[in-house]
Amino acid sequence: MSSSRINALISWAAQQHGLSIDAISLAPAGGDASFRRYFRLTLPDGTTRVIMDAPPLQEDSQPFVTIARRFRSAGLPVPQVHAADLAQGFLLLDDLGNTPLQQLFTDDARIRGYHNQALSLIADLQNRVSPEALPVYDASLLGRELDLFPEWCLSEWLGIEAPGSWAALRAELIEQSLAQPVVCVHRDFDAMNLMVLDQRLYMIDFQDAVAGPLSYDAISLLRGRYLRFSEQQFAAFIRAFHAQAQQDGRLSQHLDADTFLTQSQAMAAQRTLKVLGIFCRLTLRDQKTGYLARLPHFLDHLDDSLAGLPVHAEFAHWASSTLRPAITARLSEVGE
Repeated sequence: MSSSRINALISWAAQQHGLSIDAISLAPAGGDASFRRYFRLTLPDGTTRVIMDAPPLQEDSQPFVTIARRFRSAGLPVPQVHAADLAQGFLLLDDLGNTPLQQLFTDDARIRGYHNQALSLIADLQNRVSPEALPVYDASLLGRELDLFPEWCLSEWLGIEAPGSWAALRAELIEQSLAQPVVCVHRDFDAMNLMVLDQRLYMIDFQDAVAGPLSYDAISLLRGRYLRFSEQQFAAFIRAFHAQAQQDGRLSQHLDADTFLTQSQAMAAQRTLKVLGIFCRLTLRDQKTGYLARLPHFLDHLDDSLAGLPVHAEFAHWASSTLRPAITARLSEVGE
């Protein structure tokens, strides 16, 4: 971050509070895979806020502001936007502390309890916020996301081609996603985007929300960065989510639990393949570090998802016999 930009940020923060720039105390508060960066602002009275720095040439902050206000008006736990300067790319937000959910995955009971709490939050999101006016997670977008896998993971990073079974899998994953009810989807409902404050979960990083498949956010949570659930544990979470969705009226009583589990496995495969492509793109195009080391974990997720889609056993065999060895060898080459 340039000195001129940090000076502009400090001046803006001072103006928002009627203070001199000498009275402003800023400290780094993290970043993410985008160009956004965060700073913790401490005011003279000890009050803290978080400032999002989102350079407008790289990041459009209007969706974040719009969705934050929409979610808050629905009674959902998200940070309040106290001030926004979209021209400069500065947002003044609530300080939700320093505890993303994954830091509390310390034992089985807490893991189970917090995942149940997070799944209930997904239900609140889907019940309280209409998907209308959100970008549609349609076949075109689902396909573009899937195509990140052969483009960036296979071609650009590994230098190999997709197998002949790829086309059938790609078509099936899109079809299964579109068969689900359309709801408001956070789109990155991973533990790192759930802050824990006073034992309550707060959503962040929701600016890419879409109108999409009912299972997507549950999959983001259950097949995320930090844990790998057994087949039985995953199925139990999905069946409980299915039962609650039927009770709430989000899901038809005619859709049985086994069919929904299959749809969820397909959704998980779609998201995992997308993630494999995105992590390679972040590394190669955006010069981001730390993402390649996560590939084996998501390969495990891919194996688990494909095991629930036996009709695609041919692709699953290629993933284990060709893709995994290729990624393992490439990681060894680059020292990951």
